[in-house]
Amino acid sequence: MSSRLIDHSEYAFIFDMDGTLIDNMGFHAKSWAALFDEHGITENADEFLHKTAGKTFWETLPQVFGDISMDRMLELTRWKEDVYQKLFEPHRKLTAGLDAFLVRASELGIKMAVATAASPRNVDFILDGLAIRNIFGAVVTSADVSNGKPDPEIFLKSAERLGVKPESCIVFEDAFGGFTAADRAGMKSIGIASVHSVDEIKANSNVIAAAKDFSSFRPKELIDLIS
Repeated sequence: MSSRLIDHSEYAFIFDMDGTLIDNMGFHAKSWAALFDEHGITENADEFLHKTAGKTFWETLPQVFGDISMDRMLELTRWKEDVYQKLFEPHRKLTAGLDAFLVRASELGIKMAVATAASPRNVDFILDGLAIRNIFGAVVTSADVSNGKPDPEIFLKSAERLGVKPESCIVFEDAFGGFTAADRAGMKSIGIASVHSVDEIKANSNVIAAAKDFSSFRPKELIDLIS
């Protein structure tokens, strides 16, 4: 189908945040390492981050801290995110090519959302800190879902809030759990190779394209892939 015949307002781009909108996973790893060290926990922060990517804090913290209360989990999360924000703030910027990509998508009328397991506080830190919140018609965070990725809840809720059918959505992700969640939601994925290689990402069956950043992507061409 020619892209000239497509009503782009019937389609949506749904973006993961950490590792996708921004290249920050290394800073999260450092903040997890600091939290583990503070509490004498022998856990590899990089491996922990990879295996828990896309999950909410109440799903991840018990894996290393055991059966703790929600108040304690919130306390630990605030400590860890304080470290992360202090480390990342001097480096806070959009992934290469994303600024122009968002402008092009907005001009076409493509609806856009953020779907992230990050806390509302970290979402504010990025979306407001980079002044991009107004671009997105919906923002779904860990506070809005019962289950993190690979459960499809967060992507389905994003599509619902945008008023777009799941099969008309493309998810932008960096993590395997996110690709699985998108597949379970009936959505195709675009991979951003901020953590995994392009080849590793393309091994996921529902990934229709992958690159190191957004520089090579064109919104019209991506919509053509699913229309």
